[in-house]
Amino acid sequence: MELKELQERVDRWIKQYGVRYFSELTNMACLTEEVGELARVISRTYGDQSFKSGEKADLAEEMADVLWVLTCLANQTGVDLTAAIEASFAKKTARDHDRHRQNPKLNG
Repeated sequence: MELKELQERVDRWIKQYGVRYFSELTNMACLTEEVGELARVISRTYGDQSFKSGEKADLAEEMADVLWVLTCLANQTGVDLTAAIEASFAKKTARDHDRHRQNPKLNG
C-alpha cells in the first residue's frame, strides 16, 4: 500500500466508522500513548525487562497503531506523507551521505 492510499483509507474509515477525527491535541496524546505501548513491547522483548503475567507482545500491532494515529494527524493537518518522506530522504541524504560511514562507532 502506498502512503497516499493509506491516508485515503484512514480518512474513509474515520468518516464511515469514527464519526470524525479526534482533535489534533487528542490525537497527539493518543500518538504519545501508542509510542509508549510500542516502547513497552520493545523494552520487554529486546531489553532487560520481562513481560508481566498476561501481558501480550504484539510488536506489529503496536507499530500499526503508531502509524494509524500518525496518519490521522497528517490527514487532519494537511500533511502529504509521501511528499514529507521524500523531503526527509533528500534532507538526510544531503546531510548524512558520508557521516555514518565515517562514524567509528558504526564501523568498529
